[in-house]
Amino acid sequence: MPRARGDDALMAGRLAILCPGQGAQHLAMFDMARLDPAARALLDAWFADPALGATLQAGLGEERFTNRIAQPAIVAATLAMWRALQATIAPPVLVAGYSIGELSAYGVAGALAPEDVIKLAIERARLMDACVVDGAEQGMVALSGMPSGTVDALLAGCGFYPAIVTGDDALVAGGPAAQRDALANAAMAAGGHATVLPVAVASHTPMLAGAVAPFGALLADACWRAPAFPVLSGISAEPVFAAGKALAELPRQIAEPIRWRDCMEAMSEAGITVALELGPGAALSKMLQSRKQNIACRSVTEFRSLDGIRAWLQRQLD
Repeated sequence: MPRARGDDALMAGRLAILCPGQGAQHLAMFDMARLDPAARALLDAWFADPALGATLQAGLGEERFTNRIAQPAIVAATLAMWRALQATIAPPVLVAGYSIGELSAYGVAGALAPEDVIKLAIERARLMDACVVDGAEQGMVALSGMPSGTVDALLAGCGFYPAIVTGDDALVAGGPAAQRDALANAAMAAGGHATVLPVAVASHTPMLAGAVAPFGALLADACWRAPAFPVLSGISAEPVFAAGKALAELPRQIAEPIRWRDCMEAMSEAGITVALELGPGAALSKMLQSRKQNIACRSVTEFRSLDGIRAWLQRQLD
């Protein structure tokens, strides 16, 4: 059961919830959440909803990696898992989301209704896709192990921009698809590592600037509540306690770099001792564990049951 607040809680562990971005979606990503009656009912309602069902069903098919399907499907899987756990675990100190996961994070924090978050994810993807014009396809490349002082020139030479800074020598870059291989080859020639990502939009770069204002308008029209706990802003790595700051920064992250490295530092500075990634995937928990060995990090995908997740959290937080 949720931990009672008071002096004892001040001595207990401090939990962060992590909400993933795109990349790890899979055919069984709703299955564990369905083991909980409340989460199963929520998923059944979403899949039966005319505005949501077809999109979520497509998330279980071959289209699950396309932007317009992946974003709402990832959000739905994340929020369904949260519904399965939230009443039976200790309340988190904060929640952080990676890329589209930042939108999920506001659903986890109760600032937006879950179905509204999924609908906003659908619109976010539509607006981002509209920024890709014929003959100017976009792409992204993950770089790591980059020698100091080499990144800026390499990106500029290929027309790419920093999109997500994940480490001291690692980042994801976005730019023209025609230059993806050139950037990857140049990075490897400089002594780094490069992976061309299966992504068709240059998220978090100026190439998506056209989506910022219309998405901001959609967010402004949504029904907001005060977050039950702070959400880390991806572009500033600062905690967001009120809807006003969310409305100012959440649209901007579509076209500005995500400072995920700084978000991980902010979790450490907040005294986080335990982090649970809601899945699908385990990229965020692995990154945080690698950077902050003093934080116990797991993803829900590493467990065989909801009870296993609850038991692990109780051991870590007591």
